[in-house]
Amino acid sequence: MSRPLVPAHEVRPRPSTVKPPFNVKPHVMPKPILPKTILQVIPNLDTGGAERTAIDIAAALAARGDKALVASEGGRLAAELEAAGGELIAMPLASKNPAVMAANAGRLARLVRARGVDLVHARSRAPAWSALLACRMTGTPFLTTYHGIYGQKSALKGFYNSVMARGDAVIANSRYTAELVARRHGTPAGRITTIYRGTDLSRFDAGAIGEARRAALRARWGLPEGARIVLNVARLTSWKGQEILIEAAARLAKETDFTLVLAGDAQGRSDYRARLSAQIERAGLAGRVLMPGHCEDVPAALALASVAVVASTEPEAFGRFAVEAQALGVPTVVSDLGPARETVLAPPETPAPQRTGWRVAAGDAAALAEALKQTLALPPGEREALAARARAHAASFSLAAMSEATLKLYDAILSRTPES
Repeated sequence: MSRPLVPAHEVRPRPSTVKPPFNVKPHVMPKPILPKTILQVIPNLDTGGAERTAIDIAAALAARGDKALVASEGGRLAAELEAAGGELIAMPLASKNPAVMAANAGRLARLVRARGVDLVHARSRAPAWSALLACRMTGTPFLTTYHGIYGQKSALKGFYNSVMARGDAVIANSRYTAELVARRHGTPAGRITTIYRGTDLSRFDAGAIGEARRAALRARWGLPEGARIVLNVARLTSWKGQEILIEAAARLAKETDFTLVLAGDAQGRSDYRARLSAQIERAGLAGRVLMPGHCEDVPAALALASVAVVASTEPEAFGRFAVEAQALGVPTVVSDLGPARETVLAPPETPAPQRTGWRVAAGDAAALAEALKQTLALPPGEREALAARARAHAASFSLAAMSEATLKLYDAILSRTPES
């Protein structure tokens, strides 16, 4: 398989005792710019930050003329991938069955050889093990992104997680994640690159979200005109903190009028959804807490929101929803976990007049209720000033910055790969 030629700055001419004439430079042939073929591997393309990032990078590759392949089982985002210029390669990569994972390694190796893949980028653990084996079989550079804060309560789980730190380079999507990778796996700092998950800020420009979109979503969710919305967008799973948020809402409902929207797919967790419904009934919040399912139009949902909230009880690798909310200038309240101190500026690190949102102790329903009360009570002037600061901070997490940094890392890895 062909590799990019050695860059001109790495060419080492043979020593010579003959000096060239003054002002005459040795002729060096320019390095041809060859399109690259990059393969990303991910279990499926249904929803989530890793899936969204895979599509964004595929679009960036296609825009500069490279070939963007994504091996996956597919899903609701497959059409978006192809519209962005990427190509879906269907493969059972969501399976954690060792026999299937081994077979996937062979499938990926054949794909790498057949399509002349220059680099493989893994974004999840099960397919990463298959991709690592395929790269060793084919001599192909292997890159990983540490997208999540994977649970690690045993040596076996630690070994399983370690594949995400075995890349020739490892992308961490926050400084918090980079520190975790180094501490947990002993990965040298020189192999870790922090690249924040990028947000397409143009999608979260209030001027780009027409009233028709807002009205359509308001009608679909059954929201009255002018209702004050406390919005949580997260899949329905216990560590996302919906139970804590409902408890906080019960405290807040005694003195403030609002509607809480828990927008997220249960992804088969019907028992957990039923538990939330029962909690809502017991708290007397029927009709004031909605669970409309997966949200297809997050910008429109945020445009309707008075407050955006992240109530997670475990750290996440990156807080994308908090960045999206701030990009739209929506007051944001998050659990003080993981990279929250990077994505939301608040005391004690940031003086209160310069805050861009609120951070509260995870799992503390009383503290969460108080923060929501403060945000809902903001006078118009203070709310506008907060929104301006939040939008300025969110600009640090742009899609353009993430794409540029990722492609630059691809090029750096390939430039030091010897031609085969």
